[in-house]
Amino acid sequence: MALYAIGDTHLSLTVKKPMDVFGGAWENYVEKLRAGFSGVKDEDTVVLCGDLSWGMNLEQARADFAFLDALPGKCKLLLKGNHDYWWTTAGKMERFFLENGFTTLNILHNNCYSYGETALCGTRGWFFEEDAAAQSAKVFRRELIRLELSLKAAGSREKLCFLHYPPCYHGYTCQEIMSLLAQYGVKACYYGHLHGPSHRLAVEGIRDGVDYRLVAADYLGFVPKKILD
Repeated sequence: MALYAIGDTHLSLTVKKPMDVFGGAWENYVEKLRAGFSGVKDEDTVVLCGDLSWGMNLEQARADFAFLDALPGKCKLLLKGNHDYWWTTAGKMERFFLENGFTTLNILHNNCYSYGETALCGTRGWFFEEDAAAQSAKVFRRELIRLELSLKAAGSREKLCFLHYPPCYHGYTCQEIMSLLAQYGVKACYYGHLHGPSHRLAVEGIRDGVDYRLVAADYLGFVPKKILD
């Protein structure tokens, strides 16, 4: 049994928005993902850190969910990304997965999951500095609440955190999120969102006791990053 993480699969098996148009690392990325998961075993857990499908609703994303569900791994934890427009209430998503026989897909949202003695926590996060409008501030505060709910649900267990947005990169720090991670004793934080030339902005390594790692699919070569055995 092992724990993996990868973000930003950007699947588009129904909606005509394939990432192949960007060339480079994204050429034949669906096949690269399939090959990249070949090292994952059926009993493993994989955290998927947002931007999973370009579908605008659950029906449009159905083929993408089927692809993810068919990949190796007993449990796949889904986080919301900024492009996951299909995201709706947890109840609706869970019912949709059940009705379509997607048995490995689970929602990481306002909750946490156990992996042995380790708690897996997370939320989308937010780029507050992109837009200081009142609505943006409201969403940002909501993300902080969701993150703390997830961390509190973990109790005293060792914690790993998964986000879509990076809480820090060169030239930007979201101190509110980073302070929460440090306050709750999070061991490591894995995030996505940064692509191509933006990889150079990624902050990796230990900050205030938390180890930060980028797991965007193109950064990992479309191979999930192994975190724990």
